[in-house]
Amino acid sequence: MFEQVIFYTLAAVIALFSILAVNSTKLIRSAVYLLFVLLSTAGLYLLLGYYYLFAVQIAVYAGGIMVLFIFAIFLTHKPNEKIKPEPIKQRLAAMVLSLAGITFCAAVILQNITRVISLSTKEISTKELGITLMGTEKFQYLLPFEAVSILLLACIVGAIMIARKRN
Repeated sequence: MFEQVIFYTLAAVIALFSILAVNSTKLIRSAVYLLFVLLSTAGLYLLLGYYYLFAVQIAVYAGGIMVLFIFAIFLTHKPNEKIKPEPIKQRLAAMVLSLAGITFCAAVILQNITRVISLSTKEISTKELGITLMGTEKFQYLLPFEAVSILLLACIVGAIMIARKRN
């Protein structure tokens, strides 16, 4: 019963701060709301007993990525500058693309649900998890990991270039 209360509390915090992060007109507040979402997600990992993912969530996302976001915000915008709302056409296009992405993710999940259920009966060690994340074989994730690191590097370089053009 106590675990359910914690789960629903964390879920409510994630939902609330996700909405606030998207709807906030101040960039720094959006980043702080996103930080609360990431910390609450770490709380879910802790509740599930995934201590390794809890530590990674805190160290990588709540620590590193949030610092990157805040640096990008300071380099590209004035911190207290209000964001103008996007035109309705862009909002509608974003909603359609978001729904397409959700549909695609749901299709992938539904297609692979049997494999996940068969794995859930076996306890996965930290060593196996590390090999899966950094391996180059089928169903291992080194390539996506490196692609995300290149994307983050491109974001940093882009933020620096935008900041340089203003001065």
